Amino acid sequence: MSVSKKEYKRVTVRSLVEMKQQGEKISMLTAYDYSMAKIVDAANVDVILVGDSASNVMAGHETTLPITLDQMIYHASSVIRAVKRALVVVDIPFGSYQSDPKEALRSAIRIMKESGAHAVKVEGGEEIKDSVKRILNAGIPVMGHLGLTPQSIYKFGTYTVRAKEEAEARKLVEDAKLLERLGCFAVVLEKIPAALTKKVSEKLTIPTIGIGAGVHADGQVLVIHDLLGMTHEFNPRFLRRYMNLYDEMGKAIGQYVGDVKSRSFPNPEEQY
Repeated sequence: MSVSKKEYKRVTVRSLVEMKQQGEKISMLTAYDYSMAKIVDAANVDVILVGDSASNVMAGHETTLPITLDQMIYHASSVIRAVKRALVVVDIPFGSYQSDPKEALRSAIRIMKESGAHAVKVEGGEEIKDSVKRILNAGIPVMGHLGLTPQSIYKFGTYTVRAKEEAEARKLVEDAKLLERLGCFAVVLEKIPAALTKKVSEKLTIPTIGIGAGVHADGQVLVIHDLLGMTHEFNPRFLRRYMNLYDEMGKAIGQYVGDVKSRSFPNPEEQY
């Protein structure tokens, strides 16, 4: 059954709640630079996440932990300059909010003031509630993130599916309800069983955004480099590649190199 969609000239945190209420799924993708964000926004993606995954796909780090607040602000500023429609959410990086609510607020304020972003995202539930409260009390919209939280990868020791056991699943549900009570406008659920995603999504009035969490989330998010096939060594079950840019770009660059070497580029029509 088709759902009539409301047209949004500018997506806001309120828009996402309306989408959930209307049964319209929410699309979310990452972007880290002006050129990519311009393309993503023009394709009518609802939410652009300036993710700390920039640490992996842009800087080549093994985890998201090394990226700094200054670097996140740089990426977010580049994205904001390109975007006309999407809601832009920025990850507060590891070490910038977990231990001290005052530091969390300072970090969130810097992101909002220096990049022009629309909201921030943090990982965790009960453990970071004081930081979430402090940020929200300042009027800054917050998106939560539960399940597999990459900033805690060394605690988990693996990128495997989370909350398969009853105790962890129960905590995740309680954390999701807590984040909603605190005032978060949405929650990312990463790499958890689809049945648990369904349970959480039905209990919350705010939308859930899934990644590796099944069809029952109110929206979906992927890393743009994975979706476009620019990364080729990362092959989780949940990833659907819509292009194979790794090979296509390699062919194009290889052809350019060959044309330069053979002196066929530039030709007479390509010079002054």
